[in-house]
Amino acid sequence: MSVTQGVKRQEGGIAETARVIVHALIIALVIRTFLFQPFNIPSGSMENTLLVGDYLFVSKFSYGYSHYSLPFSPPLFSGRVWSAAPQRGDVVVFRFPKDDSIDYIKRVVGLPGDRIQVMKEVLYINDVPVKRERIDDVVETDDFGRTEQVKRWQETLPNNVTYVTLERVPQHLQDTAVFEVPAGHYFMMGDNRDNSSDSRADVGYVPFENIIGRAQVIFFSIRGEHAWAIWTWPWSVRWGRLLTLVR
Repeated sequence: MSVTQGVKRQEGGIAETARVIVHALIIALVIRTFLFQPFNIPSGSMENTLLVGDYLFVSKFSYGYSHYSLPFSPPLFSGRVWSAAPQRGDVVVFRFPKDDSIDYIKRVVGLPGDRIQVMKEVLYINDVPVKRERIDDVVETDDFGRTEQVKRWQETLPNNVTYVTLERVPQHLQDTAVFEVPAGHYFMMGDNRDNSSDSRADVGYVPFENIIGRAQVIFFSIRGEHAWAIWTWPWSVRWGRLLTLVR
């Protein structure tokens, strides 16, 4: 084999590797834009449905696509294409209306046209109290070994979607005025009711256009460590949460 042939084969190998990498990047971009996008949970506002350190896939196709579905969110068009309305009880990722560089994740409790209010810890939808049953408390332990007993309630929405909410401080959830959800908007609340910034205050009504997708499955979960610290995985990964559906 001549030196020239050796150089040509090496160049061909490099070119083939580059093509494979480019194709892989294109496929990943298409999947992320149109099918599934990974997100991680940085706060406890959705406990105990979602925990800090959960990593999940969000389906981009569930509600159609807005310009927020695209990488870097260029304002190429308004509204949504192939749209499908969120259902009451869906856990969704959306862009914060006051700063669309920030992603939030909450549960849809109010649809366009709904009247939403909280009175004496109870959620009311269209003047009807949401069914709420007391279930067993949970004892949580923080990173310093301190424990806290947290009350839990099982709520059932009018469409029979059921989930668990937390009550950390008795009678802490403040009564609200009546919120009348405008057309094309949704009312969001966190399951950790006493520790959630949501539509009751800072977030406000969320435009349909701001919704990125529906939380579908937890594919990884880790306690108190960075996901890349693989040497801690045997004792820090929450193995029982892997590949669980988000409800």
